[in-house]
Amino acid sequence: MRLTGLGQKEIVNLNNGGRLGLIADSDFLIDEESGKIISLLVPERKLGLRLLGLEGIDTEIPWESIRKIGYDMIIIETDPI
Repeated sequence: MRLTGLGQKEIVNLNNGGRLGLIADSDFLIDEESGKIISLLVPERKLGLRLLGLEGIDTEIPWESIRKIGYDMIIIETDPI
């Protein structure tokens, strides 16, 4: 799968069914030496902060927490966020 194919997938937590956001809004933390993805950085979903031009805190999700990349969503398994 190409990175462009991930863009509109929703990130969902298996443990509580919580929706964390779209992969397109997230950043990847990449190991510069190996080129491997270390984690996803998902922005906090608070509309008020974005409207004011302020950035929230990113949630870091380790790549190992990803359980399944499906057609519409990416399932992660982590403690409720």
